[in-house]
Amino acid sequence: MLPPEERLVGAQLHRYIRDKLYWVLHAPRQTGKTTFLQSWLREINAGDEAVACYVSLEDCQGVKERAEAMRTMYRAICNFAGYAKIPVPVIDEKNTEGLLQTTLGKWAQLVAPKPLVVLFDETDVLEGEALISFLRQLRGGFAERAVGIFPVSIALVGMRDLKDYITASKGGIAPNPGSPFNIKADSAVLSNFSKDDITRLFAQRTQETGQPITEEALDYVYDQSRGHPWIVNSLFMRATMRIMDEDSRETVAIEHIRKAREQMILARETHLESLAVRMEDPRVRKVMETIISGEADPALVEGEGFRVCLDLGLVTIENGTPMVANPLYREVIARLITYGTQLAIPAPEWQWKKADGHLDMDALLREFQRFWRKNSEVWEQKSDYTEAFPHLLLMSFLQRILNGGGRIEREYAAGRGRMDLGVEYNKRWYIIEIKLVHSYDSPEEVKQEGLRQTALYRDKTDGAAPAYLLIFDRRPRAKQKSWDERLTWTNEGAITVVGC
Repeated sequence: MLPPEERLVGAQLHRYIRDKLYWVLHAPRQTGKTTFLQSWLREINAGDEAVACYVSLEDCQGVKERAEAMRTMYRAICNFAGYAKIPVPVIDEKNTEGLLQTTLGKWAQLVAPKPLVVLFDETDVLEGEALISFLRQLRGGFAERAVGIFPVSIALVGMRDLKDYITASKGGIAPNPGSPFNIKADSAVLSNFSKDDITRLFAQRTQETGQPITEEALDYVYDQSRGHPWIVNSLFMRATMRIMDEDSRETVAIEHIRKAREQMILARETHLESLAVRMEDPRVRKVMETIISGEADPALVEGEGFRVCLDLGLVTIENGTPMVANPLYREVIARLITYGTQLAIPAPEWQWKKADGHLDMDALLREFQRFWRKNSEVWEQKSDYTEAFPHLLLMSFLQRILNGGGRIEREYAAGRGRMDLGVEYNKRWYIIEIKLVHSYDSPEEVKQEGLRQTALYRDKTDGAAPAYLLIFDRRPRAKQKSWDERLTWTNEGAITVVGC
């Protein structure tokens, strides 16, 4: 791991690069890989020990034919070396056999007596024969590497450790010891910011402008982002430059960060919009359905879908439990999945607020029961998330009714067996727990477990909050009952149990 405080500089950096030879740096999208590389590049080129060049292989995306991929790589090297005013050899592109190895060898000779360092970014766009040829040619120059002969250090940077892509390109067969990949000397992962990193980051603004921030606001930034660099920076930027006046020196409070968070979600910024595209992948959908429904699936973390979600930074494993990587992603994913359903739900024509302005949750959930009775069977047939359908329909219903007038805190993770929803409206909390009854379950045991979980979640959120346990009976025999039998409403102490 390379946390911010351990990112190397100066002579220490040069020694690391010299000693590591070929190394891999991988991390999810928008976590600072390219920024990190550019920083290293400046450090290396500021001294006299080496010549370093950054090269993005993004143009190779989708280029599966080996010869064309080699030509594209050569042009990328020429372009990026040109930007950096680093001399690059002129090679005949027509002969693509060994084109990369030849280029790197002649390039090292051209910049001698200084050693050459090449930082290849976006290497994970390579696939199949293009990827294998790329690594094979790197390995071809590996044995003879030296100043004036071949780059002394090469970085391969992307979202995944490259051995995973080689495995995928070979039909799931892992690289053997003779693989072209065995040149790798080290593999590092860029870590997220720690709470202290986030505090130091905003302290730079305070030093420059005099604008302070509350400890509560810093805690909320870390809680919502779990240190994801893009989320941290976006929350700070929106809070100080859009929610507040750009020239304001008013203290940044938690409410400014909360408004910034909601703006980010509604604006569907490019990084968050890319999540919508990822959610169309059936492998990703399957992982998200399992996590949202809270079901336990021992095979989940072993599947390719979970590995894809890990590499994208969508999920993590916390205390042995698979879950969405951070609360902001959790909110975005829930809204992305339920967006179409929200639009299909009619605007409420019934009274869902009390005379004192507080939420009438009893009325709202009784209306949901009627909505479930009328629409659930038809809508479920059209859903891509059958197992998580009850959770998603209820979330859509709540989001449609509240429509920005309140907020929903969602907690879900694979293996928990439930979803926790905390609804805040007019400064009052309402607790909702969702449980499913399957054919292998005892309904009474599910209810008793749900009551315990609801009480625990209520006590954690607000001990005085009204609490509701919604139980969806998914057993085939339950669906044979009449709706009057299936839709129930009972009180178990201080918890209202709603049957659907």
